[in-house]
Amino acid sequence: MSDIDAHLDDWPAWPTYGLIDDLLPTLARWSAAGEVVALATLVDIVGSSPRPLGSEMAITASGCVAGYVSGGCVEGAVAAEARQVLASGRPRLLDYGAGSPVLDVQLTCGGRIGIYVRAVPDLTDFVAALQQARTARRAAIVDIDMADGRHCVTTADVDTPVPENGFRQTYLPPCRLIAVGNDPVTLALCHLAGLFGLQVGLVRPYGPSSAPPSTPLFHYDTRPLNAALPDLPLDRWTALYALTHDMDDDHRILEQGLRSAAFRVGALGSQGKTRERLDYLTDAGFDASALERLDTPAGLDIGARNPREIALSILAGITATRPIDPVPIRLSTA
Repeated sequence: MSDIDAHLDDWPAWPTYGLIDDLLPTLARWSAAGEVVALATLVDIVGSSPRPLGSEMAITASGCVAGYVSGGCVEGAVAAEARQVLASGRPRLLDYGAGSPVLDVQLTCGGRIGIYVRAVPDLTDFVAALQQARTARRAAIVDIDMADGRHCVTTADVDTPVPENGFRQTYLPPCRLIAVGNDPVTLALCHLAGLFGLQVGLVRPYGPSSAPPSTPLFHYDTRPLNAALPDLPLDRWTALYALTHDMDDDHRILEQGLRSAAFRVGALGSQGKTRERLDYLTDAGFDASALERLDTPAGLDIGARNPREIALSILAGITATRPIDPVPIRLSTA
């Protein structure tokens, strides 16, 4: 039995590793624990692929795995290859799918993918650089030299060419959702948004000092709206939703959001209120391009009736309009 076959025998029965899309928190924990880590990056796609270019998977020498690079077809084999990369210190470019020389690992989608596996010997510095960019809410760029596996981390405002035989990966800050309200829809939205990988903020004027249970928040403000709104941390990776059921308060929240770079600004309400909202915001000086970011009545029409369904409809709209990572760039001397 080969090392890869042996590893596949120990592969987890359920692909919980595939539920981890943001690898940075996991990498930070592994770095603190002194783990030795390899990263597998999807660098080439021919035909169909269940995962986009740049998808990544992290593997430790001890066998821990996070993330995924296909629909489950190759992850076990990639993890085994990654442990061999860690043992040898030499990166590998793996080739799977139609026309690949690896006949025993094929893709159900019928496509072909290239996965570049490299060790990350400077994991602590790598994590620190990505966290620094994330804290500053700036995009981080990682240029990978595919000849030797070395990488260089910069930020998006640094204009550097992609190295020959290199792969450029861009990491955007995590999307955020800030909700203003205190009703059951607000609670459901804050809870579900965290499960979808969004960082969640909540404004509840005159609310309790403690945040809702089992709902991690990056921002919680109980001050009156006139004090809380100017301090909202709104950027182009943030959505703001008014869930107050008060027309005047909602208008103030919508104005604050539309004056910012927030990518989506919404409010609960009936179809009948939509025209009134649009007229108010137009009179307030917002043009058609600003109003394109407006989501009112909040959420996609999925026939939602209860708080969780309404929250899901709002998250569906956020997912459909959120900023996405730039397409990774690969340059080859071949």
